[in-house]
Amino acid sequence: MPAVHVLVLPAVNLLDLSGPVQVLHTANLHGGRYEIGFVAPNAGEQSAQGLALAGLGPLPPVAAGDLVLIPGPDLTRQSEINQETIDWVRKSAAAGADLVSICTGAIVLGDAGLLDGRHCTSHWSVIEPMRLRYPSAKVDESVLFVRDGPVSTSAGIASGIDLALAVVEEDLGPAVAAAVARELVVYARRNGSSAPLSPFLDRRDHLDPVVHRVQQLLAEDFAAAHTLTDLARAAHVSVRTLTSAFVAATGVTPLQYQQDLRMGHAEMLLTTTSRPVEEIARDCGYADARHFRRLFTHRHGVPPRSFRSR
Repeated sequence: MPAVHVLVLPAVNLLDLSGPVQVLHTANLHGGRYEIGFVAPNAGEQSAQGLALAGLGPLPPVAAGDLVLIPGPDLTRQSEINQETIDWVRKSAAAGADLVSICTGAIVLGDAGLLDGRHCTSHWSVIEPMRLRYPSAKVDESVLFVRDGPVSTSAGIASGIDLALAVVEEDLGPAVAAAVARELVVYARRNGSSAPLSPFLDRRDHLDPVVHRVQQLLAEDFAAAHTLTDLARAAHVSVRTLTSAFVAATGVTPLQYQQDLRMGHAEMLLTTTSRPVEEIARDCGYADARHFRRLFTHRHGVPPRSFRSR
């Protein structure tokens, strides 16, 4: 798992900082191994809300595969980023790190030249200033977050949690991301091009322990070729009992639910990564990419590539 360097800027917004960090910390309780450290040019900073933040580490050397997390500052108090910080972020990108900005933290990426030619977003209040300041950036105000190669950006403050959940989902799988979202009592929202609620959280508002057990089995290995007999055996009930209980609790059969999980994960990969459709199909349990395309098109009315571009 990557080392996570959380860049603490002057006048940082506390929710921009704490929300994504809480997601990563909670993911560590579910098998993640994120090594989270807080760094800054100075050993201490004050948040926009007045909380003093002390004991910050110096800006470290960053290795390929590390994650640099940039929570946004209050730009009414801190509108300029010092050159040392910009140079460090630029060197981190050159070293092969992934960079994630929260809200107004996108200006650090912009000042470092890392948004040129990339799709990105930020808080609604700075969308137009960003378009003027970084004319080569493709700034989008209609999404919760954007992932363009190694650079990811999020919109308004709380959407940093959504982006952090997407990072966890890619690193550890959708079942872990759903478990983290449930523990934090938040929805796993998608960006503006896909469903507002993760299927890994949907249809779980019931009290049937047998159905919950089967849903968890499917979530943990949704790409596998489960049969109703296997699922019923794991739940210690008959196929008829399982099917009846599952439909009563969720409105769909177990295998329809598995299909929802597969398609939901495919939607996430299509809208937040540039991975080939054939690779996404395999990851979601479809050995035949043509079969995946047919199912996806029937579900959404457009093929995967059109869904991604839209």
